Amino acid sequence: MASRITIGVDTHLDVHVAAALDERGALLDVGAFDTAPAGYEKLLDWACSFGQLELAGVEGTGSYGAGLTRHLHAHGITVVEVDRPNRQRRRLRGTSDPQDAISAARAAQGGDAKSVAKTRDGSVESLRVLRVARCSARKAKAQALNQMRSLVSTAPDEIRSELRRTTGKQLVARCSKFRSTGRTDPTSVTKITLRSLARRINDLAEEMADDPRREILMAVVRRGIEAVLAESTHPGPARSLGDHPTLSPLPSQG
Repeated sequence: MASRITIGVDTHLDVHVAAALDERGALLDVGAFDTAPAGYEKLLDWACSFGQLELAGVEGTGSYGAGLTRHLHAHGITVVEVDRPNRQRRRLRGTSDPQDAISAARAAQGGDAKSVAKTRDGSVESLRVLRVARCSARKAKAQALNQMRSLVSTAPDEIRSELRRTTGKQLVARCSKFRSTGRTDPTSVTKITLRSLARRINDLAEEMADDPRREILMAVVRRGIEAVLAESTHPGPARSLGDHPTLSPLPSQG
């Protein structure tokens, strides 16, 4: 009967270090593998050469270990998230990547690591990816507005008296209309800087409102909802959004 194998993986940007344990917890081997599909396959072949691979404890399943986690899941291997050790504390203790991989394997085998890793290959992952650019634009927009407020608070009296009581929208609208005079005095330079920030905010707002990824987002959401409906315990589960009474579109008038 084949031995039941558990592996632990210390993940990095370029190389993953893996340790394999048998069912009694004895260390079988430690290996290093490239962080590419070919490397994932070699790691899997290496682990399976010792017996039946059943469990993998992987550090950073949402970052450096995401690709390996997907690969292992695709081959029916249960993957659990192992807490990444404090790197500074690790250096002080003099521990190494192989030791971290062994610790990850023991944490998985001993039940200390129980959280099953997310596959990051479904609708939720699509939504997460779509949010990256949008969140970045929102953050940049807020940052630019804060910079405008800060400039107004220290601006020459002519500018401060005009703008200090404006709302965010009013501030952007007024500053976007400032014209360059070609002068280099503080008032003129402050106005041009405010105009630049205001136009940046307008560009970001347009990007967020006109984002072509919205269509992708809606398709992802629709697939996710339909999957939930398909698994519903209600009699005669709806097969599409249109079949569900609370989610079907309203009939056109006239």
